[in-house]
Amino acid sequence: MTTTEPEIIGALSPSRAGDFMTCPLLYRFRVVDRLPERPSPAAVRGTVVHSVLEHLYDLPAGERTVAAALGMLEPQWLRLLEEEPEYGRMFSADEELAAWLAQARSMVERYFTLEDPTRLEPAERELYVEAVLGSGLMLRGYIDRVDVAPSGDVRVVDYKTGSAPGPEFEAKALFQMKFYALVLWRLRGRIPRLLQLIYLGNGEVLRYAPDEADLLATERKVQALWQAIERALRTGEWRARPSRLCGWCDHQALCPEFGGTPPPVPERRPGDTVRSTRAKGRAASDEL
Repeated sequence: MTTTEPEIIGALSPSRAGDFMTCPLLYRFRVVDRLPERPSPAAVRGTVVHSVLEHLYDLPAGERTVAAALGMLEPQWLRLLEEEPEYGRMFSADEELAAWLAQARSMVERYFTLEDPTRLEPAERELYVEAVLGSGLMLRGYIDRVDVAPSGDVRVVDYKTGSAPGPEFEAKALFQMKFYALVLWRLRGRIPRLLQLIYLGNGEVLRYAPDEADLLATERKVQALWQAIERALRTGEWRARPSRLCGWCDHQALCPEFGGTPPPVPERRPGDTVRSTRAKGRAASDEL
């Protein structure tokens, strides 16, 4: 007896789900219109630091030192710059680049105060995951690290190059981790034992142990988000949601909240927003 895969109606990653929750118009600009954005120094720095921590675990355990990690930083930046030359235009002077690299070095050094990489053997790093729910909605994304204990217990680890949020914003931060836990549960049939967010900006670690009720609630939330996205696609109504994050948005000139006029909505069905991300890899905007 064969089972029929549901038709894929669309796809969500934690970053794009977060865009819609922050501002539906921002989601439209990024996903539907696919408007270009200037590279963000903070986001690109996050990509470089993530790359260093990923490749650190290529080394034998005894060689995973602070000096070895710092030695990877500039080569990883140069590799990224070769792939994306426009990143070099983020800096108007050598001093700006030097200060940016110094901040990245501080984050790498701080990592060693939070974990001892010589005692860890990650099961997977930069793991691309995707799962299709019964509705046809695909959930996908990149998990920084998955640790598996001898007992089979799974820990999902995510590195953040910002600072830990206050208590009122913890739920938003944990949504991404519950999203990943939901995908792993649907893929592998086992709920991760622990979700761990490592904040390299201020050296805090946020841990959470999910249960089935958490992940079912997360599944209902992402389904409701997709229904809201589909409704906006049908009606063409993408509401701007002003917040303090507007100061970092590249699209103020097109936003009604700032006197702008969005371009006409492209003719696309919800499923047309599905694109393979496995070949492209993680985008710098995913660090936001």
